[in-house]
Amino acid sequence: AGRKDPLEVRRRLLAGNPRALGVLNLAAEKAGWGSPLPKGRARGIAVVPAFGSYAAMVAEVSVAKGAIKVHRLVSAIDCGLVVNPGIVESQLESGALFGLSATLHGEITFKGGKVEQGNFHDYRVVRMHEVPKLETHIVPSTEAPGGVGEPGTPPVPAAIANAVFA
Repeated sequence: AGRKDPLEVRRRLLAGNPRALGVLNLAAEKAGWGSPLPKGRARGIAVVPAFGSYAAMVAEVSVAKGAIKVHRLVSAIDCGLVVNPGIVESQLESGALFGLSATLHGEITFKGGKVEQGNFHDYRVVRMHEVPKLETHIVPSTEAPGGVGEPGTPPVPAAIANAVFA
């Protein structure tokens, strides 16, 4: 609304937080922030502290006939000292897909005063054909280890909403 680049606004706001700024800059760089996109697509960005880690996400989306399509999710995480990068990648991406499911399909309904969704068998999650290209990048860090699964979830709806707004 302020007609400012969303990345620059966040950089200014996070200037005193090197870990948050590090993931923000890495995600933006790897996503090609500022480079041209195909017609009808936009990018959104978000950064969060969660479970002792910092995560950032860039979402590339399009909207057609009122339906949001996510084409690409680029994540960066500073989770402290990394022991197994493959596990970090797997956990962050599964968290991102859970966030994508909640964003695109998440709905808890009630009937007769009770929640209708009891578990994942009746809670809609993204299907394989809806999964965007996923990229995960790890910021080298000597901080104490933090979480790697949950931090992938909260930036997804914000990044998607920011892309739709853009």
